[in-house]
Amino acid sequence: MSFRSNESLLAGTTRILYKMCLAVPAKVIEKVGNMAKVDFGDNTLREVDVSLVDVSIGQYVLVHAGYAIQVLNEDEALKTIELLSEMLSE
Repeated sequence: MSFRSNESLLAGTTRILYKMCLAVPAKVIEKVGNMAKVDFGDNTLREVDVSLVDVSIGQYVLVHAGYAIQVLNEDEALKTIELLSEMLSE
């Protein structure tokens, strides 16, 4: 399934622009109520809303637009972090 964000006709052809959202893994290092401080690596710390997930300090979450949207196991999170690092270094 694809999402079409914009369609226009250019010289008789249809131009379709696709948009993609990205969620990034981060480790929960503090939690107070529905807010948590997470570490994206290299000491990049941010506060995110964790009201959508049941998470504890030390666990990894997927963060999108300031919200933790899924809890990840450590192996899955570390593999994803490694792949993102490889893509960004190219």
